[in-house]
Amino acid sequence: MSAFNYNASAELFPSRRYAKSQQTQYRRFPKAAEAIRFCMEELPEAGLAGTVLEVNEARFDGDDIRKLYADEAYPLPRNAADA
Repeated sequence: MSAFNYNASAELFPSRRYAKSQQTQYRRFPKAAEAIRFCMEELPEAGLAGTVLEVNEARFDGDDIRKLYADEAYPLPRNAADA
């Protein structure tokens, strides 16, 4: 996933099960890296199941989001507990 553009804008479609509060509903992010960080550090672990991240018309599910966060190309500092 090293060809992934972390600076592209992103849309986040959270799992319907966890999209009950204003914080967890559909969101747009100026950078995909920020959306990935939000998923990994703000959503509950179970919230990734059913969550979809869309970047440049490509869709990424919860497993893909985890891989993008763990990738060495990820540009933002990671939460120490998640690293």
